[in-house]
Amino acid sequence: MLSKKSQYAFKALSYLVEKRNEGPILISEIAEHKKIPLKFLENILLELKKAEILDSKKGKGGGYFLKENPENVKLAKIIRLVNGPIAMLPCVSLNFYEKCEDCNEDHCGLHDVLIEVRDASLNILEKKTLMDLVD
Repeated sequence: MLSKKSQYAFKALSYLVEKRNEGPILISEIAEHKKIPLKFLENILLELKKAEILDSKKGKGGGYFLKENPENVKLAKIIRLVNGPIAMLPCVSLNFYEKCEDCNEDHCGLHDVLIEVRDASLNILEKKTLMDLVD
């Protein structure tokens, strides 16, 4: 399940994609239009800026804007950045692998099934981009 933080990140990013030709967008405008708590949104946008997905401009006419072309930003990247692992168990994660306690991966049916779930999810999320979030 996507965290509320991830859902807000995707809402904000979709708004910025829709407004990408209008210049920088104020945080308050994004928060108001997408019904996101302002303080929560500030932290999310800073995180996306540090990851160089967004950039910002200060002063009059300032705000946030997409630094990368939305057609090049995969949804999997955003989920990993904001939510963490895509895999449902740490023992099947590609980027956040951890061995499960009291588990033998060689003989674990759940491990095997969740590898398939991870792969199916990644197959979709690595193909979809921020452009797929807008109508």
